[in-house]
Amino acid sequence: MTTNLAPHQLLNLLDTVFKPGEGEKGLTILVDLPGGTHGDTPGWKDRRRIAAEWYTMLQGNLHLVRFSSIACCVYPSVSGNNADLPSTITLVDSCSLNQPSTGTRQASLEEILRSSSAVVAMTELSATAPLKVLARSMGFRGATLPGFSREMVPALLLDYEMIDRRVRALKAMLDRAIGATIRLTARGERHELFLDLRYRTGHASGGLMRESPVVGNLPSGEAYIVPYEGERPDEPSKSEGTLPVQFNDEIVVFDIRGNKAVAARGSGPAAQSQHRKLLDEPAYGNIAELGIGVLGELGVRAVGSTLLDEKLGLHVAFGRSDHFGGVTSPAAFRNQRNIVHIDWVYVPSVQRDIGVESVRLTYDDGTAQDVYRGEKLVA
Repeated sequence: MTTNLAPHQLLNLLDTVFKPGEGEKGLTILVDLPGGTHGDTPGWKDRRRIAAEWYTMLQGNLHLVRFSSIACCVYPSVSGNNADLPSTITLVDSCSLNQPSTGTRQASLEEILRSSSAVVAMTELSATAPLKVLARSMGFRGATLPGFSREMVPALLLDYEMIDRRVRALKAMLDRAIGATIRLTARGERHELFLDLRYRTGHASGGLMRESPVVGNLPSGEAYIVPYEGERPDEPSKSEGTLPVQFNDEIVVFDIRGNKAVAARGSGPAAQSQHRKLLDEPAYGNIAELGIGVLGELGVRAVGSTLLDEKLGLHVAFGRSDHFGGVTSPAAFRNQRNIVHIDWVYVPSVQRDIGVESVRLTYDDGTAQDVYRGEKLVA
């Protein structure tokens, strides 16, 4: 089995990411458990094992940990990625994570989060969005690792000081931009999507969560922005065009108008399924993010998990955006079980039949700047 971080590497990672100082409260590890419609998988089971290994390493090195305490909490899986978390969770003292251990107790999520300076969420279903929202009122900082696997352990050893500087420079470009034009080719067919970036500022996710209420992914390495969603009276979003997405061997083309996917075209079952989703749940088609990942520059390769793969290059997300500063929140969804933030990642190893021609940012002074030429990040 692939090894985990060594104790000194884990401690260095936490020191780098959170930079704990005097008077820190606890560090809490959050883990979701299979249940309901979400059956267990080998990857999920091993992720719980990784979390238990981290917990054991930290408990064995409490004299070196710069937080007042280490806790591990579990909760039943929620409806989907980035859905709201349950109000009650279980505090475990051995962190076996397959069955709650002896000595467990129930606690309110709010109680645990308010007693934590930092949270590490190693989950199957992403908790990034709800933790971002909760951190604003509860004052913790957090690192989320949805879908983490042992294949990603080397990415935790990268130079996150350097990565943070890189993504902050890209964020500054997104802050200035009023629009982005994405040109893609899908099996020889060209597609163009314009994203309206007015009234928005970018975000830098460089792996450093040092000030509350910052919550971001690990591994990390992206700058991103929420396109304007048309919430101002009498000022619709100008985002429009087409966006191809590959589902196995099938290419589905989304028609975008007013920053929403309004139709899904294609000849196979994936197109039919995606079109039904748009009809049943219009918020699903909200364009929630334009992301620029930088880890591809460092030679990191895709592993089949969005957590890492989106950090390699260009990605566009559908669904919930409020956790990134947008306006599409869980309340926008007709059915709370459909709440989602889903990324489409445009690197060859993820969508092999779709290529990036270019991504160009436009500024309000009339100038423009290429971010991508081909799959290469040139900014």
